[in-house]
Amino acid sequence: MRVTGAVALSAALAISAAACGGDDGGSGSGDSVTIGFMGDLTGENSGIVIPPKQGAQMAIDEYNATNPKVKITLKPYDTQGKPEQATGLAQQAIKNDKIAGLIGPAFSGESQSVGPVLEEGKIPSISPSATNVTLAEKGWKYWHRGLADDSVQGAGVAEFIAGALKAKKAFVIHDNQDYSKGLADVVTQTLKGKGVNVQNDIVDTKGTDYSSTVNKVKPFAPDAVFFGGYYAQGGRLLKQLREGGVTAKFLSGDGSLDGGLIKGAGASNAKDTFISCPCLIDPTGKANAASKKFADAYKAKFNADPAIYSAEGYDVAQVFVAAVKAGKTSTEDINEFLKTVDIPGVTKQMKFGENGEVTATDVYIYQAEGDKLPLLGNSKDATVG
Repeated sequence: MRVTGAVALSAALAISAAACGGDDGGSGSGDSVTIGFMGDLTGENSGIVIPPKQGAQMAIDEYNATNPKVKITLKPYDTQGKPEQATGLAQQAIKNDKIAGLIGPAFSGESQSVGPVLEEGKIPSISPSATNVTLAEKGWKYWHRGLADDSVQGAGVAEFIAGALKAKKAFVIHDNQDYSKGLADVVTQTLKGKGVNVQNDIVDTKGTDYSSTVNKVKPFAPDAVFFGGYYAQGGRLLKQLREGGVTAKFLSGDGSLDGGLIKGAGASNAKDTFISCPCLIDPTGKANAASKKFADAYKAKFNADPAIYSAEGYDVAQVFVAAVKAGKTSTEDINEFLKTVDIPGVTKQMKFGENGEVTATDVYIYQAEGDKLPLLGNSKDATVG
């Protein structure tokens, strides 16, 4: 879903009115700073937004526990994944809550919607999870993200499909949302560039019966099926593909990196399922020691293993913590700080390019095992036994 021109204009006018009324440019004064967190916290796909929210909360709690001169308050804004709802919440965050920065929005569609509002309000933002390529092409001066975009992820998973899985035929499906279509398009183009025979189909994002798609996939007899979309729908699609006799390896992107995918499909149907993500979930320290240290602390705090974007939420929050530690508490000062920040994170070095993109480009592959999705390895060198 995309924001309409009317909605965007209305939101921009509202923020302009707030500025004329004496908005002080965020909560950067006194002994506390408010940073917002925006995403789907209670909707159908909240399972991939609660983990980064918890990661962010952990980073800020650790900072506040040091009794700093200026503490940070993390204020959540629940969009339920709806772009139109996110727009209103952004206005509230700027006008009423005087946020000095925003972690999020979590999804690409709501990022498209909220971006003009944050830009008008001069609010620096860092998304821990929105991956649509076009977000970095808007010319926004206050927008950033803490992980690689869909062009990097799509190319990485396509390399894995053609290389490690040795697929000669692939069927690529998406649900026509901003995130899903963008990722699926990159996968399709990259696979074709490698000589893989590709067919495509689109499913209704609100649909539950995918028999039409199953009837197109089965006679094509692909070696691999890639789905661009979120786990709730992906689980239903995978279940119906298996019940329809499709045995090809099933792959999807970061929107499906949640146990809900396996729950929706059934563990037996999820055999030979692989999920890509520019995020790192590494509780055993397979990729680096810092991720195990983070995972142990996360589990001690929340009594749960880290999940998708937990560590990215933590790293993004650490960037705002670093800004406040450096005495940057106004929106403009924090945004200037983001231009030069260069600190080690759990998942990557946190450093941004001029367009707001994080400079690191790793993509990881996860493989379904029972009801879990453990790390298989970096897409560049992951192998299948």
